[in-house]
Amino acid sequence: MSQVICNSCAGIAKPLDWRCRSCGGTLELALPRFEPSAIEASEFSLWRYRALLPVLKRFSLGEGMTPLVSVDVAGDRFLAKLEHLNPTGSFKDRGTVVMLNHLAANGASDVIDNSSGNAGSSLAAYAGAAGLSATVYVPAATAVESKKQLIRAFGGAIIESHDYLEDVYAAAQKATYASHAWNPYFVLGQQTAAWETWEQLGGRGPAAVATPVGHGGLFLGFYRGFKALHEAGLIEKLPRMIAVQSAGVDPVVRGWEAHAKQPAKIMPAPSVADGILVDAPVRGEQILSALYDTDGFALHVENEAILSAQKAMQRAGHIIEATSAAPVAALPSIRERIGERAELVIALTGSGLKNLGAGQ
Repeated sequence: MSQVICNSCAGIAKPLDWRCRSCGGTLELALPRFEPSAIEASEFSLWRYRALLPVLKRFSLGEGMTPLVSVDVAGDRFLAKLEHLNPTGSFKDRGTVVMLNHLAANGASDVIDNSSGNAGSSLAAYAGAAGLSATVYVPAATAVESKKQLIRAFGGAIIESHDYLEDVYAAAQKATYASHAWNPYFVLGQQTAAWETWEQLGGRGPAAVATPVGHGGLFLGFYRGFKALHEAGLIEKLPRMIAVQSAGVDPVVRGWEAHAKQPAKIMPAPSVADGILVDAPVRGEQILSALYDTDGFALHVENEAILSAQKAMQRAGHIIEATSAAPVAALPSIRERIGERAELVIALTGSGLKNLGAGQ
């Protein structure tokens, strides 16, 4: 196990802590230097990096090692990291499996999280694999019915709440809060997406990486994963990180436009991108820091553009949810900033098969 440290006060956390007990700050892991000789080449899952993850593997559903494929949309070609092909249909599985392996090893039995859908179904599935019970708090007004059905199918219990953040924080006094937003082991699991991309590109990094951003777990995973490669001397420079949000829920974009340290405070508007309906990202300061560190940028896209991009991706053979289509919708603006020929990786974060019954 690695030491877990508070970002704000540098206090040392206990194994089941989800935030700093002293100041309420976010927690981070002190990790070893990336060593390519430690990769288990015969392991076709994210556990090929087990020697670089301070977690003992107890269970797995085969997550990770998602394809990196070339996609052409209206003549614009980019590389798509197919995260929607993870076991429960979203990138969340990378973080969930690492987080729950850690929590189970430290005595957790009942785990909870708050989620609009993908994180909840991932938690329920992996809790079942680990022999844990899972309860997911969902927003009563906005949770997608098909995703709630998936949570139940995996054996998870659902509590619908109009103030689900307050409810889950209160419940965290008794159960283990396996938070995809707060837990540092969740973000650790997301770093493996960057390491896979580096391997799939033959030992180099792309010019830029774009992801949808709510709480920013995958965004920060890519950033920290490539930073580990850079610090190990394995890539020459960091990819430019690009955060894409819905025009109705864009605190990171507004913070970046203002050159601020923290995301802006906003009043959320309706959005078709239900996976990134986050008006106050837990790690917002870290997201903005990653943008500044990589000469990156943040963009927002309108609902109509997101739905149009989703349909274009469907015609290209990729059934993705609307949230995943947000960076594709931003392609014209991205190309204006990085150039037509720059190698761009876009993470397709969630499967659209979950929403087909809802008419998407």
